[in-house]
Amino acid sequence: MHSAFIPRLPVSRACQGPDRGPANDKNTRRSSIRKMAMSINHRKPPRKYRGPIQGYRDEPLHHIPPPQSAPRPIPTPSSSSPSPPSSARAPRIAASIPLSKAASAAAASPFEPLHPSLSHFPPSSPSTSPSAAGAATQGSHPTYKLPSQTVEWQRLVRHAAEIKALHLRHLVQDPVRSDALCVDYDGVYMDYSRQQMTMETRTLLIELAKRTQVGEKVAAMARGEKINHTEGRAVLHMATRAGREESVIVDGVDVVRQVHRVLDKVKAFSEGVRQGTIRGATGKRIRNIVAVGIGGSYLGPACIHEVFKTEEEGSQSCRDFRLRFLSNVDPVDVARAQEKLDPEETLVVVVSKSFATAETMLNARTMRQWLWDGMGTHPDVCAKHMAACASASATQLVEAFGIPSERLFEFWDWVGGRYSVCASPGALPISLKFGFSVFEKFLAGARSMDRHFLTAPFEKNLPVLMGLLGVWNMSFLGYRCRTIIPYAEAMMKFPAHIQQVDMESNGKHVTVDGEEINYDIGEIDFGEPGTNGQHSFFQLLHMGQVVPVDFIGFAESQKALHVAGEELSSHDELMCNFFAQPDALAVGKTGAELLAEGIPPDHVPHRTFKGNRPSLSLLLPRLNAYSMGQLLALYEHRTAVQGFVWHVNSFDQWGVELGKQLAKSVREEMKLARTGQAPNLHALVPATARILQRYWRGGGGEGGQGKEAGGEEGLGESQEGQEGLGHVNN
Repeated sequence: MHSAFIPRLPVSRACQGPDRGPANDKNTRRSSIRKMAMSINHRKPPRKYRGPIQGYRDEPLHHIPPPQSAPRPIPTPSSSSPSPPSSARAPRIAASIPLSKAASAAAASPFEPLHPSLSHFPPSSPSTSPSAAGAATQGSHPTYKLPSQTVEWQRLVRHAAEIKALHLRHLVQDPVRSDALCVDYDGVYMDYSRQQMTMETRTLLIELAKRTQVGEKVAAMARGEKINHTEGRAVLHMATRAGREESVIVDGVDVVRQVHRVLDKVKAFSEGVRQGTIRGATGKRIRNIVAVGIGGSYLGPACIHEVFKTEEEGSQSCRDFRLRFLSNVDPVDVARAQEKLDPEETLVVVVSKSFATAETMLNARTMRQWLWDGMGTHPDVCAKHMAACASASATQLVEAFGIPSERLFEFWDWVGGRYSVCASPGALPISLKFGFSVFEKFLAGARSMDRHFLTAPFEKNLPVLMGLLGVWNMSFLGYRCRTIIPYAEAMMKFPAHIQQVDMESNGKHVTVDGEEINYDIGEIDFGEPGTNGQHSFFQLLHMGQVVPVDFIGFAESQKALHVAGEELSSHDELMCNFFAQPDALAVGKTGAELLAEGIPPDHVPHRTFKGNRPSLSLLLPRLNAYSMGQLLALYEHRTAVQGFVWHVNSFDQWGVELGKQLAKSVREEMKLARTGQAPNLHALVPATARILQRYWRGGGGEGGQGKEAGGEEGLGESQEGQEGLGHVNN
């Protein structure tokens, strides 16, 4: 499936049976939609579609210009199967498709291509040459200000009106359509046949992706171009899981070499701690790890921590170690992080790129004081019980805090906080608890999805299709929310992590060029493990507003449980719901069906399920480190694709700044009040001043008793590393 040289049928025609006629015929497509609409609704057909595609062909995708030297020979996967056989997936590490080492002749394209048959990217138009496609990524702009101004966007607007006349109750009964709307890659099977779409919808969405230069933008990201233009940074979270033999040059530096230097350092340190050769200040072994961070520095590592705790290898390797996360400045979070831990057996990992994020540094000072209270203030206490994940530019701040530079595990400006779980913020705490080998498998899974993202044609590309479906549901069908339902308790924190990845990335109101957006973007994401969510918010999903759903399931449970006398195992019972809920949402239940069941007529309106609610299903063999890496990368790339289509910068987050700046103003008034001085409440909004005075009267801090003006300062401050709340990156 990967080769650019294998002739392929057009997408829509390839999905037809032998006796269904030429699916690429415009009149045939129009007629089928009109007939289906008439049969479903028994009314006049919708307005005739007036935006036909001009002979869409599934053309070979262009590749990045190859280097002057011949590429390193690598195994070529079979074109007859999208994923390797299960027996071949046992090692699964970088036996996936590695990138060749960068040649000096390819200076214009430092992220070197894969094997020529595997390194193709979709052109913006069928006539785009490889050289023109390469030039398009070097800072050139599309010929439109907004994607909504393109012909491809307007075709989808008209097409959406036609699709709304159809019902999933009937669409899902078409076996040809159902077979066509699914993708299988490396054990990840996605069925999106319960989306409100036809095969023509997919064709139109792919045309939009080409028009908005998704392929070129992905290639530019992979090469290390500074596509985060508001901060002047490359976007290279894929490099944090790249193979050792790969190369990406940014500002004359091979960043992959930097990545593996840090990973080697993480491996050596974590193995030393786990084996007992690296110990605490009193000679005791380190058995507890407290990771102090916030935002992406917390959510990603906490998410995979929950998965690895019950994963087969991880559950064995972590038995002697505890890992806790401290993110909130709420004293309750601090108490929970410290509860029943021995400071002499505890290592505190502080995660802050700038080493100046106010919330993180307050918690870091709190944990340092806790260590001092337990062991005294000798310099060895910090030196042997603390470590830092920060940028190299923060080395002086790290050392001033008491952490030696050899315990600084670097990560870089080209890794955003919410994309940093594969870098040291995830690698260090996870490797300390579970061992580096488990984390390596996680990286391998993410790397596998990266390769798929970079090489698969759009119609078979999991992240691209998921991103396009998100655009379709949000911008054309008007569905403003999305929920993620993993049928695995160990993935309890996955929806929250993806919530941050997606909403912080695409919650924007202007394009990359500063143009105000006139179309809907940026979903509201939420979720809960099944079946808990079914007894929480599924009432709304079935009978309230329409919310597209991502269902995630696994063929095998992390824990086998089959109670004697029960007909099914607990996992089978769980998965029965996984298979049933998408059909319930899509098909629904009519009033006629309810009456036939004997439901009283006055109850029928209350018990009718309208259906026609879209979802997609992801089924994987088993939840483990490898598949968790696949899922993480899949959703990261989905978010990027949406941003590329919407023409926004998905890699900055200026929206977090204003609240931080205003909090600094409130903090100054709080300091004045707590030190017996008169706060300047006139500088605040009247409502804020009023509720702040009520806070002071009602108490705050220390057990709810509060302190009158003149008491101890509430938040505290130290001289090192405190630069307020004005930092974008954590």
